[in-house]
Amino acid sequence: MANVLVVDDSNTMREIVATFLKQNGFEVAVATDGRDGLDQLRRDPSIRLVVSDINMPNMDGLTMAEKIRTELGNKEVRIVMLTTEDNAVMRSRGREIGVTGWIVKPFNGNAVLGPFKKLCGMS
Repeated sequence: MANVLVVDDSNTMREIVATFLKQNGFEVAVATDGRDGLDQLRRDPSIRLVVSDINMPNMDGLTMAEKIRTELGNKEVRIVMLTTEDNAVMRSRGREIGVTGWIVKPFNGNAVLGPFKKLCGMS
């Protein structure tokens, strides 16, 4: 049972984020795109935080976030976008959907460790 789901189509980025989180006490699941992310959430209701890229094949991160809130009816899971996109329109859409946070790559694990632990109820 995971408490964080990392969703990114880049194997390297998934591995960097997942490894850092595992080394810091998180149980981590991974997904390769938004469609895979939704499937993971359906199978594992213990997930408290989704860390997702936006630009991915099959289903982008914002569409996945929207489906988490609407199709799955999951209002509790926290969703943080980890992306190269720093676009005001996308951020606004994210807020409307229910995205909790926005991190512009590169990933700096030490900067987000405390907030991620709070979002997962670990501190």
